[in-house]
Amino acid sequence: MQPFTYTRAPDEDRAVAAAREAGAHYLAGGTSLVDLMRLDVMRPTGLVDISRLPLGLVEPHTDGSVRIGAMVRNSDLAHHPVITERYPALRQALLSGASPQLRNMATVGGNVLQRTRCSYFRDAASPCNKRQPGAGCAAQGGYTRMHAVLGGSEHCIAVHPSDMCVALVALDAVVQSRMANGTRRSTPFESFHSVPGDTPHVETILQPGELITHVDLPVSPFAAHSRYVKVRDRASYAFALSSAAVALEVQNGTIRSARVALGGVATKPWRSREAERALIGRPATIDTYRSAGAAAMSHAVARGQNEFKIALAARTIARALQEIGRGT
Repeated sequence: MQPFTYTRAPDEDRAVAAAREAGAHYLAGGTSLVDLMRLDVMRPTGLVDISRLPLGLVEPHTDGSVRIGAMVRNSDLAHHPVITERYPALRQALLSGASPQLRNMATVGGNVLQRTRCSYFRDAASPCNKRQPGAGCAAQGGYTRMHAVLGGSEHCIAVHPSDMCVALVALDAVVQSRMANGTRRSTPFESFHSVPGDTPHVETILQPGELITHVDLPVSPFAAHSRYVKVRDRASYAFALSSAAVALEVQNGTIRSARVALGGVATKPWRSREAERALIGRPATIDTYRSAGAAAMSHAVARGQNEFKIALAARTIARALQEIGRGT
């Protein structure tokens, strides 16, 4: 039994103050953190319960943007009428994740900070640089079917597991947070997560004690014309082998703006600017979509059993674009 302290925070000020203590983690829905504590993968010396903070609202603004509180439950967000109408890719991504029971508990902030499902990371007996810096990476030379082909390094090739985060990258979302010194900052979602490089244990830009308070969705010419497609081993309660969140603005048959983000194949929610460049200014046709899929995977690196993901991801992008193209 690993002892830890427990603090229930009544407001942001006291939550951040309590989390300044070394080793303290925020506890929201607990669907990921508690699981990892039981596996002895995470060993926080303190938990700061933020479930009572007033961060549970979805707030549409008059300019067309939407602010989502960090404590909004995934199921509530997926069924919110504004999200359903304006951000279909986000709704589809949320509903494709986990199970209804978990979606009823999981929060937006917790999903943003969801940690990898790499089997070596979750096995406390296996070497893992993400879990214990300098220990080595058991996936290198190991079984890699579920591992990344984009964004990896010799130190880590673990896939980022979130569906929601892939959609948020494609929708140009912005993370709002409060730092330990009281300063508030805004971070484009694309820049929020880190590639492993030499520091796989550094997964986001958050500083110790920093609290995610909201996620903002800006006004967008293409958000309403977006889709999320997920390919997995079974139809429910399975992580992506490959997924794509895409959004298009099409005028007179020509693509004027585009967003393409990938999941299941990268070490972070992955925006593909290569695919976007292959789309913008081109006709909205299946040949263009296939070219975009190929461009997205042009720098992919296969390791053993995950080679199939390169072709699969390209096809997933083309399929998602084709689905949205029918409705533009």
